[in-house]
Amino acid sequence: MKNSAGKVDMQSFDDLFGSSPTGEEGQVIEVNLSQLYDFKNHPFQVRDDEEMLELEESIKERGVLVPGIVRKRQGGGYEIVAGHRRKHASHLAGKDSMQVICRELSDDDATLIMIDSNIQRENLLPSEKAWAYRMKMEALKHQGKKGGSTAVEIGEKTGDNVRTVQRYVRLTYLLPELLEAVDHNKIAVIAGSKLSFLSSEEQGWLLEVIEEQGCYPKGKAADQIKEYSKKGELTKELIQLLLKGKEKDTDTVQVVIKDKRIREYFPQTYDRQTIEEIIFSLLEKWKAAQEAE
Repeated sequence: MKNSAGKVDMQSFDDLFGSSPTGEEGQVIEVNLSQLYDFKNHPFQVRDDEEMLELEESIKERGVLVPGIVRKRQGGGYEIVAGHRRKHASHLAGKDSMQVICRELSDDDATLIMIDSNIQRENLLPSEKAWAYRMKMEALKHQGKKGGSTAVEIGEKTGDNVRTVQRYVRLTYLLPELLEAVDHNKIAVIAGSKLSFLSSEEQGWLLEVIEEQGCYPKGKAADQIKEYSKKGELTKELIQLLLKGKEKDTDTVQVVIKDKRIREYFPQTYDRQTIEEIIFSLLEKWKAAQEAE
């Protein structure tokens, strides 16, 4: 079995600090796993996948090769800044403690380190990327960076262009159920970013229609739903039509009847004008009869 987990952890530490873990940044300490707490609103899932199995085996054989990064927690113990997967793998490996480096970090600095130490991982879910981008963007803004430059900086770090970064951030405004649908590839990222502009009530309608019809909005439907929402015309009934591929009903109803069918009811000598006069005369009588009922 290949062992890539240790390599990933080592690269993450070196990229962040550019020095050995026992340098001036802090001392390496051994901390009981029960005293290590998750980072608040940590956007990355800790999954029991193949990579976790590899990391577990590595820790069983050699221990944690690169200490985690933590900061002191107000309620006691330590908050993990980088090392959530290492903590979980240590637990799976039967360890009671792991080595960490304690740093004094502001909330924004801790957020940036936490994001940068995880964002290059493979197979990130759209929701993980979305919340990571939003958290990093907000942290950079707190440090005085302007909105446009934050998206550029994030893109430079991850290889995504500015527009892609902005689309992912928009996903965080989806209801959790819709964001989960994006994670499961039932709604595309681009479509999800458009649907994120809907109000919570409108997104609720959309979820109801999805459950009723068993289908999800694709590109064109997402565009139409967003536009009707923007104009203040969106309803649950309209969403039902759009997901079925139908346009909104208009006030004008156009009825086209083929000449061949009309001619079956009139002599061949009747011209178009005569036929129209008879048809409208009959319609007037039908209308009067309906109103009299």
